Amino acid sequence: MAILEVRDIHKNFDGTEVLKGVSFELESGNALAIIGSSGSGKTTLLRCINFLERPTSGSIVLKGESLFDSASAGDWEKDLRRKRLHFGMVFQNFNLFPQYTALENVMLAPDLLAKKEPDYRSKKGQIRESAEELLERMGLKDRMGHYPHQLSGGQQQRVAIARALALQPDILCFDEPTSALDPELTGEVLRVIRKLAENRTTMIIVTHEMSFARDVADRVIFMDEGVIVEEGDPAAVIDHPTKERTKQFLTRYREGGND
Repeated sequence: MAILEVRDIHKNFDGTEVLKGVSFELESGNALAIIGSSGSGKTTLLRCINFLERPTSGSIVLKGESLFDSASAGDWEKDLRRKRLHFGMVFQNFNLFPQYTALENVMLAPDLLAKKEPDYRSKKGQIRESAEELLERMGLKDRMGHYPHQLSGGQQQRVAIARALALQPDILCFDEPTSALDPELTGEVLRVIRKLAENRTTMIIVTHEMSFARDVADRVIFMDEGVIVEEGDPAAVIDHPTKERTKQFLTRYREGGND
């Protein structure tokens, strides 16, 4: 059964249609990779799913609950924070708070939410313990007290992944998680994501790492000019695409060209 149903999502910016009716489903425990050239609508789609952008039209259903439906519109701002909590977001450029240590960055959101509850004092220790466990899972046990500027790019991105997991989201989303990293640091972040996939973490990964998408994802979507051109088994789509546009994109990718 699908945990996420995205139906006919459109998104316009100043009269320009960036998403032109995107629909897909995501099964619980699966990893979905979204590939495509720059400007194809990948990041915009991810931001709409995360409620960082309001779709112009369409619907988003999570675990049977309608989170957005343009047909019934309603108040976009209503319960917006609650809706976003279903999704953990890992950005291209880490977006860590420079004034906080790695541990404090991971603790921040759960701590702010817990402050509203009557048993906050008793939960404080649990929040810290959970954050420490997450950082240890990321291989950062000895970096918890370091500030972002004291960490490598790969370490910062692993802190960002721990921070996204701290609120126990239903779906973990990655927007080109290695694009801001030097090549030698890319591997350490991809290993973490690979481990999450092995543990059946439900994920949507916008990526330009084709071999990674083929090996780790359960399904892959190729987008071009705001629509899904091809989707299916990663090995089939990436190694044996059937659509001409997909073939062109992958050929340019393999040749090292910019599409």
